[in-house]
Amino acid sequence: MNPMKKELHEIKSWATVRQTSLEIAEAIFELANYDEVVAEQIWQEGSDEVLPLAFSKTNADQLFWGEQTIERKNV
Repeated sequence: MNPMKKELHEIKSWATVRQTSLEIAEAIFELANYDEVVAEQIWQEGSDEVLPLAFSKTNADQLFWGEQTIERKNV
């Protein structure tokens, strides 16, 4: 498996375990420079930069951050 596919697979798994949209997980990891410890901290504490970046990766009107549903119109 090449590094990019492996990385994406790991991010998908990370998102699934946390019941979080892939776009949010990708944005978190991008902001964390792919450091899982930092990503976990961002996921738990939040960051104003995550949601705009996540919605820029999709046309979806809703994304999920754990048990929260986030509407594009509220970002």
